[in-house]
Amino acid sequence: MKRIVQYGAYPVILLGSVWGNLRLMEAGAGFLLSTYLPVTLGSLLIIWLELQLPYRASWKPSGKDVVEDSAFLALVHVLWPKLLAMGVAFLLFDIWNGQDWPTSAWWPREWSVSMQAIMMALMIDSTRYWLHRLSHEWGPLWRFHAVHHSPHRLYTLNVGRFHPIDKGLQFLLDSLPFILMGVSPAVLSLYFVFYAVNGFFQHSNVDVKLGWLNYVVSGPELHRWHHSMWAKESNNNYGNHLIVWDWLFGTRYLPSDREVEALGLINRQYPTGFMQQMAAPFHPGLDKTPV
Repeated sequence: MKRIVQYGAYPVILLGSVWGNLRLMEAGAGFLLSTYLPVTLGSLLIIWLELQLPYRASWKPSGKDVVEDSAFLALVHVLWPKLLAMGVAFLLFDIWNGQDWPTSAWWPREWSVSMQAIMMALMIDSTRYWLHRLSHEWGPLWRFHAVHHSPHRLYTLNVGRFHPIDKGLQFLLDSLPFILMGVSPAVLSLYFVFYAVNGFFQHSNVDVKLGWLNYVVSGPELHRWHHSMWAKESNNNYGNHLIVWDWLFGTRYLPSDREVEALGLINRQYPTGFMQQMAAPFHPGLDKTPV
């Protein structure tokens, strides 16, 4: 039974969340319910699996971890992109009020919702790969991205631990181009469900096995190595939710002879509090940039 759960949990929960989104949209449930109900249910199942089938017992979060990561998840990972999207919408409305958006003809709306979402995922991963790689290899960006790599353990909620500047740069590549092209809410919703549930799985402390899916998606087995304390291991697996670009550029990393050891930054005293991490990137050297 354990082996069935290990190999079945990831595809069942991810595809179940996607299926739920499509059915809710078809039933006219609206954007918010169709998006956030599958994500919430999917994330709760992943958290339950962390309790039943942990990858590493020592990664169980403390109460302090849960409070801090919940703040990052709510304020930076959820609210901040919404505020950025609202700002962009107001700006574009002011510029193009009463006109067709000049970029609206660039998107293949005649495709099925699923095919549009797949295309969106491939396009986003192609640009996010290079932003992510640059955020590891160029010191000024690494200082902001180091916030995401500061935890010494992985579990579901620290998927949202990002500095707002790092998250804002991601928004420019993840969302803004598709806002400009007027991608439909149904496509955005489906993509977000896949992105969110896979992201929760990536950072989860669940002992799942992806098998051949490790050649397609950037799942937890690959992403643990990306959070290694050692740069020779962590400077790999840059894919946001797919691993195809890492294949193309030689940065896919999944050793078969050992498991990941220490996670986090070389500076083991890097601050962990929400407000402290807002200020941390502005103190050169605090991140102890890996070399």
